[in-house]
Amino acid sequence: MDAAKHFSTRDAARILQCTEARVRTLARAGGVIPEPGAGGKPEYTFQQLLLLRTTRGLFEAGISANRVKRIWSSLRRQLAADIPLTSIRILADGDRAVAWDGNAPWQPDSGQFLLDFNAAEVVERAAGDSEREWARIAEVVVGGEGRSAPPGAPELPTLSAEQWFTIACELEATSPLEARQGYLQALQADPKFADAHLNLGRLYHEAGELVQAERHYKKAVECAPEDATCHFNLAVLLEDRDRPEDAAPSYEQAIARDPEMADAHYNLGLLMEARGRRSEAMRHLMIARRLYSPSSRGR
Repeated sequence: MDAAKHFSTRDAARILQCTEARVRTLARAGGVIPEPGAGGKPEYTFQQLLLLRTTRGLFEAGISANRVKRIWSSLRRQLAADIPLTSIRILADGDRAVAWDGNAPWQPDSGQFLLDFNAAEVVERAAGDSEREWARIAEVVVGGEGRSAPPGAPELPTLSAEQWFTIACELEATSPLEARQGYLQALQADPKFADAHLNLGRLYHEAGELVQAERHYKKAVECAPEDATCHFNLAVLLEDRDRPEDAAPSYEQAIARDPEMADAHYNLGLLMEARGRRSEAMRHLMIARRLYSPSSRGR
């Protein structure tokens, strides 16, 4: 994702997998002020999307809206001007929120440091599991898909698919290999977890492991056939595997589910042009051009 790009409310809703109204609620709670875009319509930066995602996680963990607002307001006062909020990881279990900057944990709404916690215990408190189980998670040696942990490695704690998914999402930016393991654990708990298949497929795709990526993208499509993103990611992967004849139907499936997915129209248009189907190519490229135009963004 382009860190310099701005995203409309509709884009943000698609990325965060929620409604546009929910995006606005998250923005209010997180103190996120979108920038005026074309026609004065709100647009979010990539960093703001990360803050919205963390805010959504706090709500899902059971933190009240008023407390979420206090947490973000307090953190903005606590951090130096040159330290972005996105550099802080916030974990919660409904009773307690813990901020972690990689060095020390503290309570974000009070600023009080928690000197008796180590990194594993921060995660343990955040997820609300037992101390015995969660003290081990930070020490797990991450293996590849289908491989068991090395002899002597600690057992993984018993968590729900949603908990593993949340952990994996948080790990993606800094530890993609550990994020993979988190998604695999989520799928072990729920083999039909479409978002875990989708994200895991993307990690494999980005790493150039295309066979594994295709397998998980196809699983995502199978588990969530109405999700346009699943079809789109599979189509891009199939193009990367030099199978344009398979990619085109997947782009068409994505467009059928989201007629305003500009990238799908554009990519399909290029495929049609390469196959000599000029009228179809022109139609999709013109639609993409319209959707990419500033006047259509943020509507």
